[in-house]
Amino acid sequence: MLTLFRPKIILKDLIPDNYIDIHSHLLPGIDDGAQTIEDTLFLVSEMKKLGIEQCITTPHVMKNVWDNTKIGIENNLNITISDLEIKAKNIPLKASAEYLIDSNFASLFQNESLLVLKDNYVLVELSYLNAPIQLYEILFDLQVAGYKPVLAHPERYSFFYHNLNEYQKLKHSGCLFQLNLLSTIGYYGIEAAKISEKLLQKGMIDFVGSDIHHKNHIDGFSRKILLKDSQPLKEAIERNEFFRF
Repeated sequence: MLTLFRPKIILKDLIPDNYIDIHSHLLPGIDDGAQTIEDTLFLVSEMKKLGIEQCITTPHVMKNVWDNTKIGIENNLNITISDLEIKAKNIPLKASAEYLIDSNFASLFQNESLLVLKDNYVLVELSYLNAPIQLYEILFDLQVAGYKPVLAHPERYSFFYHNLNEYQKLKHSGCLFQLNLLSTIGYYGIEAAKISEKLLQKGMIDFVGSDIHHKNHIDGFSRKILLKDSQPLKEAIERNEFFRF
C-alpha cells in the first residue's frame, strides 16, 4: 500500500549534474526505444536537463525480437552521433547492449565479443515471465568467458518477489545489480518499488540506470520517490561514476 511509504523527494532532484547513465534506449529504430532521430534528439535534450553528463545507451539484443548485432549497433551509434552534432544536441554517447539471458545468449558470447559497459562489465536482463532453467549455468559460463554480469532492473522480476533468497543467490553467483531509477517512484508498480527499497537497504544495488525509452519515462523523473530513506539510492547513483568514459 502507498501508505507504507512517505513520499519526500522528487527523483530528478537526486540526479547530480555529472551523472553517468548506463542504461537507456536512445538509438533510433533499433528496438522499443527511440523510433526516429527526432525522438533521440528530444530524449537527449531532456536527459541533459536532468543532469546526465554522459550516456551509455543499451539497445536490446533479443533473438527473434530485436536481432541487433554488434556491428549494427555500432553503425547506428556512429550515424546518431553525427546527427546529434549537426543538431547541436550532442551528449557524450557510447553504446553497449542489454542482452537477454537465454540459450541464444550463451551461444553468442561463446562465439563473438559482446558490447560492454566498460572493461568486461556487460548488461544482461531476464524475461519478465520466468528465469531460464539454465540461468546459473549461463552466468557461470559468461564469467568463464571473461565477463562481469550486471543484471538490469532485478526489482522488476516478479517471480523473485516471494523468494528473496534468489537475489542473494544471484549476488553469490557473481551478478552485480542495476536498479531502474523509475522503480523508486512506482512507475513499474508498487511491488517493484517495495523490492527496490529492500534491495537498497540490504546494500545489494551496485548501480542505477534511467532505462529511458520515451517521453513518459522523462516525465517520471518529476515525480516523488516512494523510498523511506533516500541515502542508499544516492550512494548507488554516485557509484555510476565508475563508468565515466
